[in-house]
Amino acid sequence: MQATATNENKQVNLQITGMTCAACAIRIEKGLNKVEGVSAANVNFAMEKASVTFDPAKVDVNQLEQSIKKLGYGTAKETVDFQLEGMTCAACANRIEKGLNKLPGVTKATVNFAMETAHVEYSASEVSVADMQKKVEQLGYKAILKTGDEANAVDHREIELNHQKRKLLLSVIFSLPLLWSMVGHFSFTSWIYMPKILMNPWVQLLLATPVQFYVGKQFYIGAYKALRNGSANMDVLVSLGTSAAYFYSLYLTLDWYANGGSVHHGPSLYYETSAVLITLVIMGKLFESLAKGRSSEAIKSLMGLQAKTALVVRNGQEMTIPVDEVVVGDLVMVRPGDKVPVDGEVAEGMSSVDESMLTGESIPVSKKPGDAVIGATINKNGVLKIKATKVGKETALAQIIKVVEEAQGSKAPIQRVADVISGIFVPIVVGIAIVSFLIWYFFVTPGSVADALEIAIAILVIACPCALGLATPTSIMAGSGRAAELGILFKGGEHLEMTHKIDAIILDKTGTVTKGKPELTDVFVEGDEAEFLRLVGAAEKNSEHPLAEAIVAGIQAKGISLPTAQSFEAIPGFGIKAVVEGHELLIGTRRLMQTYEVDAKSAYELMSRLEEAGKTAMLVAINKRYMGIVAVADTIKETSKEAVSRLKEMGIQVVMITGDNERTAKAIAAQVGIDHVLAEALPEGKAEEVKKLQAQGKKVAMVGDGINDAPALATADIGMAIGTGTDIAMEAADVTLMRGDLLSIPDAIYMSRKTMSYIKQNLFWALGYNTLGIPIAAIGLLAPWVAGAAMALSSVSVVLNALRLQRVNVPKK
Repeated sequence: MQATATNENKQVNLQITGMTCAACAIRIEKGLNKVEGVSAANVNFAMEKASVTFDPAKVDVNQLEQSIKKLGYGTAKETVDFQLEGMTCAACANRIEKGLNKLPGVTKATVNFAMETAHVEYSASEVSVADMQKKVEQLGYKAILKTGDEANAVDHREIELNHQKRKLLLSVIFSLPLLWSMVGHFSFTSWIYMPKILMNPWVQLLLATPVQFYVGKQFYIGAYKALRNGSANMDVLVSLGTSAAYFYSLYLTLDWYANGGSVHHGPSLYYETSAVLITLVIMGKLFESLAKGRSSEAIKSLMGLQAKTALVVRNGQEMTIPVDEVVVGDLVMVRPGDKVPVDGEVAEGMSSVDESMLTGESIPVSKKPGDAVIGATINKNGVLKIKATKVGKETALAQIIKVVEEAQGSKAPIQRVADVISGIFVPIVVGIAIVSFLIWYFFVTPGSVADALEIAIAILVIACPCALGLATPTSIMAGSGRAAELGILFKGGEHLEMTHKIDAIILDKTGTVTKGKPELTDVFVEGDEAEFLRLVGAAEKNSEHPLAEAIVAGIQAKGISLPTAQSFEAIPGFGIKAVVEGHELLIGTRRLMQTYEVDAKSAYELMSRLEEAGKTAMLVAINKRYMGIVAVADTIKETSKEAVSRLKEMGIQVVMITGDNERTAKAIAAQVGIDHVLAEALPEGKAEEVKKLQAQGKKVAMVGDGINDAPALATADIGMAIGTGTDIAMEAADVTLMRGDLLSIPDAIYMSRKTMSYIKQNLFWALGYNTLGIPIAAIGLLAPWVAGAAMALSSVSVVLNALRLQRVNVPKK
């Protein structure tokens, strides 16, 4: 759980306890949205989480938790234990305890001076273990995690699952004899031995009561909370149905006893109906919880990639510490075969690092001093000493996990429809049950309370909208999780839904279609080449553009040392302007020269020939005088042609857009099979092209990797950032393709289409159970216990169907 600041607002994720169905989630969502200061609240029933955006000046997390409590639910708290060092007296313990209790998010902190330990109850959405350790250090002491990581936090879902298992076992033990007595009533089961004691109404009452009021207590509590807040949910239906059966049977039992009833001739009772129903519902909820737990496997597998410890060099000594205790600036030793614990920069040593977890590229990447390394990648051979640059929640892997968590917790627009239906479904069903009871009692079987009651119970039970509430979120969780395993990060459920509608893709050229690692191929100069390259290299050294990097690398490879530029300005879509040793340099396109009134017409023919060969040529002017051309060539990614082919097969129009010249752009486009090319586009021009396609009624995805792609990424219906690109591009995008591979684009669209297909299947089956089940129950063709089994099966089948997404394999050519 994280809390993040967004401008003046803050976002917090709270773990909710006590929800039983989608109606609970809707009620909490509505309640939170009514709190002053809350701008948006989204509750995910499947993940049991609430994501709340609020103004901290008007409301705090504690008030949000209190609002949830008033609605009849709770928020899960984490606990952690520390071993404390440096305390000398009870006053020290008191000081630490007060300090920890003042931290936002800490509910309760107790320090034991004798044992030198601290036990803290806290909300992980507001405060982290590292924050607590830092606070203790500020007070002059040291706090060491007892287990070495944050895994000692209580797993509330596991505790709840174990509790449900125990209740189910108890329910089965008491319900089986009642079920046995029911089976004995049928003529075709007369051969089954039936102990007479099981037919005794008092024995049946004794067996049914613990199931009704101990095992079924959760339904009464849930129903009370719902009705108290003016709404109804699954608990209302279950408690109504089972109570009707139980109390009617109790009435018959007392009436039988009052009339001196015989054990051998007891009344027709319905204790088994209520007990078996509760057992089936509990069993269904247990299976549902187990299946829902599997939908977060992607998060667990990502978390499993993290290193648990780090070998840090401090004060000249090597020490192994929990990875959470690594701070920015630490020197970390990474031995062969070890995981890189945090993001950093190589300070000493040379090695190759397996980055397949991030890029999908199986070939290890060579690393030398100055190169960046990413946490959770694996060092293959030499020893590396890295300087930590990003730790904890700032690391690339932590950011990936955060994106996946937020995507799984968000709502797709299609889910809003299901939420609306769930919200009005229960009151309607209760009305149908009452009307059906009256029709049966007065017209179909006049005077028969038993028959009418059985019909009403069956309707109440078959209509529980659990499956409807699970249909979308479980699919979103499984789909986004599987996509993450394929290196595709959807930032939210709405983006996962929108992607399947895409029918036009705009691809940036450099770094997207091409490798973005061009090389300096040609130099044409009027004058001294070495001096020319020295000035050009110094000017380009300040640019983040891949072409600039290629020029600088090519010049340095010639052994030319580069001075420092006095000033530098990137002119997007045109080139650069810089001052080096008092000389003004202009490097870029024909339009750049024209803008600054540089006469370079004599070079245009040569420039055209270079461009026709697929090279990018740049004109160079020094002090407003044309001095030469530098040309670089970029190579196409091996998978670009296949990716374009797959996109066309999916019926998607592919357009390539670039700030490069038209000849070079067309040469590249021809190699990969792209028919539509837009060249010499400025950043704002790229965004305009997106709008033009949208005006034609197209749903447009923009794919890019550079700063100049950010406006178009933000304008498009779906912005896809190549994960190997810049942070700004990734921030502006809705989908991040971590592997830097164009094949991830058709994969992302395929996963979106698959996920939407499964959501529609789930909604169809969930609504189908209810809409078909209610009339079947109303005409008397559905026994209550069969209705209970069908209701439980509907929820489990919806979740299991969604989980099939975790095994989806994207098609290959």
